[in-house]
Amino acid sequence: MSRTQVPPGTAKAVRVAAGDLVRVIDVEGGQVGDVFAFTGTGAELTEHHSAAHTRAGIDRLFPAVGESFLTGLRRPILTLVEDTSPGEHDMLIPACDPARYAALGAPGHRSCAANLREALADEGLGFTGPTPQPINVFMRVPVGEGGRLSWLTASSRPGDAVTLRAELDCVVVVSACPQDLVQISDAGLTPLAIEIVHNGGTQS
Repeated sequence: MSRTQVPPGTAKAVRVAAGDLVRVIDVEGGQVGDVFAFTGTGAELTEHHSAAHTRAGIDRLFPAVGESFLTGLRRPILTLVEDTSPGEHDMLIPACDPARYAALGAPGHRSCAANLREALADEGLGFTGPTPQPINVFMRVPVGEGGRLSWLTASSRPGDAVTLRAELDCVVVVSACPQDLVQISDAGLTPLAIEIVHNGGTQS
């Protein structure tokens, strides 16, 4: 089966058509991934998934199977169609960025925000707006008493995956999160993989 490997700490972008399935796989287990989805024409992307609009649209912190992620224009862009992981994901925490690592005493550390733009540039694409709040697959940040957040280590197992159906022609970016100063990923940084099942049934 052909698939795109996302090395630890880096990101890859894939182009998908409406109706295609995008499967994000935790290859070795315990690795958090930041997922972004954009649509637009030409080399400059415009519309993208919005965590805030999604939460408002579904009345929960993260979609259940069968529910969609919405854009800032409230259009469905991806639908969660299958989840073989323990089902612990996050849509509250922003992408790690250079300022985050500078505050943690690690200036120059790789980040999901930089990974996103690198992956888009590799496809000849650009995005000039603020980094969208990502779909943090396999990330455990439960909300506790008093609204407190707990940063827990990912519980996903080798081969666990989430499968998303594209509702619009879009570009999906997956970053194997490089955060290794806060133990959100288990046993160091490991790869993710992206599989695409085209609506005609072929894979690439």
